[in-house]
Amino acid sequence: MKKILTFAAALFVALGASAAPKQYGLQSPDGGLDVEVKVGEGITYTLSHDGALLLSDSPVSMTLEGGAVYGADDKVIKAVRRSVDQTIKTVLYRKAEVKDAYNELALKFREFSLVLRAYDDGFAYRFVSHSKVPFKVVSEQAEFVFPEDWNMWVPYVCQHTQTLESQYYNSFENHYEYVPLSDWNRDRLAFLPLMVDGPDGRKICISEADLLNYPGMYLYNKDRNSTLEARFAPYPKEVKQGGHNMLQMEVQSREPYIAEYDGATEFPWRIVAVSENDVQMADNDMVYRLATPADEDTDWSWVKPGKVAWDWWNAWNLYGVDFRAGINNDTYKYYIDFASEHGIEYVILDEGWAVNKKADLFAVIPEIDLEMLAEYASQRNVGLILWAGYWAFDRDMEKVCEHYSKMGIKGFKVDFMDRDDQVMVDFHRRAAETAARYGLMLDFHGTYKPTGLHRTYPNVVNYEGVHGLEQMKWSKENVDQVTYDVTVPYIRMMAGPMDYTQGAMRNATKRNYRPVNSEAMSQGTRCRQLAEYVVFDAPLNMLCDSPSNYMQEKECTDFIATVPEVWDETKGLDGKVGEYIAMARRSGSEWYVGAMTDWSARDITLDLSFLPEGEYTVTLYRDGINADRAARDYRKEVVCLPADRKIAVSMAPGGGFAARIVKIAK
Repeated sequence: MKKILTFAAALFVALGASAAPKQYGLQSPDGGLDVEVKVGEGITYTLSHDGALLLSDSPVSMTLEGGAVYGADDKVIKAVRRSVDQTIKTVLYRKAEVKDAYNELALKFREFSLVLRAYDDGFAYRFVSHSKVPFKVVSEQAEFVFPEDWNMWVPYVCQHTQTLESQYYNSFENHYEYVPLSDWNRDRLAFLPLMVDGPDGRKICISEADLLNYPGMYLYNKDRNSTLEARFAPYPKEVKQGGHNMLQMEVQSREPYIAEYDGATEFPWRIVAVSENDVQMADNDMVYRLATPADEDTDWSWVKPGKVAWDWWNAWNLYGVDFRAGINNDTYKYYIDFASEHGIEYVILDEGWAVNKKADLFAVIPEIDLEMLAEYASQRNVGLILWAGYWAFDRDMEKVCEHYSKMGIKGFKVDFMDRDDQVMVDFHRRAAETAARYGLMLDFHGTYKPTGLHRTYPNVVNYEGVHGLEQMKWSKENVDQVTYDVTVPYIRMMAGPMDYTQGAMRNATKRNYRPVNSEAMSQGTRCRQLAEYVVFDAPLNMLCDSPSNYMQEKECTDFIATVPEVWDETKGLDGKVGEYIAMARRSGSEWYVGAMTDWSARDITLDLSFLPEGEYTVTLYRDGINADRAARDYRKEVVCLPADRKIAVSMAPGGGFAARIVKIAK
């Protein structure tokens, strides 16, 4: 009897051991980030940084039509490890080179793989399907289980909020709420990126990369606990032309799945970026690193960054001219002359040049002669960019690109997509590919955050997905754009460039701001507007105000015109999310510095000891002594850089600071 009991006990232990999850470890190159993966009845991972737990057991899986589940009771066939340490040469980015060093673990299953990467500044994973037949994805489980009820900066969807599903139709523009994870508004989805306060000053930012043919990820917290879960827009079943000026395709019904494929595919990377302090997150390269590289055999030298004289924000308001300003040839010739005189590379013709509500980019209004304007601009070394509503562009994409490329147009600003289901995400890729064949650049407006398409197709030069300066044309007096300005660089800008459209010459203090659609103003000081050209990433960067106003402000206009749009090097100097930020950027041998504060007056000291040896001239733009009363007040100074390489900066409430630093030749 004793022998029988002993055998039974041994068998029980053996069976229990065989059912225990298999564990796999993965560390970042510097050893700071530690990932533990468990594979058993499901797949979960934990994430720690220098011993501090950031994510508890967080489950991942994908459910296919027919009931198959990637990640449920699957056995690992092989675990493959590799380490990579390389440098990426960038095109149109905030630095000329990106360090790409990571350790990778690929868990290979029969039907799929799960690939995990640990970088020094973040963790990412993706599913890869091995399917040889068509399939559909019904849902994806991506949960982020935080060990404590930390605070988060959450960008809730604020449009079409009748139901959770209706929120998949939105423009991806909103301010952030700073609340505990458990305070989630259960009536709202949130789009990405989303940032969470970690322990001891760490920041954790959730986003995604290499989104090419899959719906974008939203986050939700149904149980109001410390777990965030992914949500995805179902695949559109029926769409109908409508929306803004009949330029959108609005979803009328959806399929019971989120994506469909003909066979094997790689799914997007899920990103958990980690920083030890706030300002590091403003210079995180995870999204760019993880995007599909551009075709090495393609010459992208024709893609030119630049400034853009923009018409729509300033409502075509010119003065001191002898013609009626508006959407007509004389007005655009004036914009072109202004751009040419100031070394501004482009002029945009925003909404209005094509006949309204026709969704036809070949139907040009009679007041505009595009061919003449393109030739006029070319003679003055200025390129023209055309605004296009989404459906007007998509319905005739090939013909539109061919026609306007031959005319000499340099690119399109495509607007009002307002969705990121699989069909719309694929539109972005198709648009980039088609425009590239015809030598055209793209600026996506009314769209979701960047996910790396600008690396795959460098002719994608900017994205909106930001609560930009256009909001000041109509936002109520209580809007707090100033606090947003010192929050968004740490969160949305982590994902990539943003077409914020700064450059206002009408500037308002907190008590003086009011919405004036036809003669809009900014919140905060004049120097804040200048600083935004340094702090915000934008390879295609707008001058939002009227040429007439810029010509009254020569010092500021000259500074804006000289600031580069892409950079060789970027350094976060100092900052705290929602309070202030200071960034330094290098182009060639010149450095630029930008700083902004919230509604609190702030004194900071910028340490520039990273500059190479030598003497430097610093051209400073500071808030004037009365900038708290008249926000346009500023002071320009030219000084020598002190021997201790430190600059003391005083910023007014809503203020800013900008500087150009040039080495003195000997």
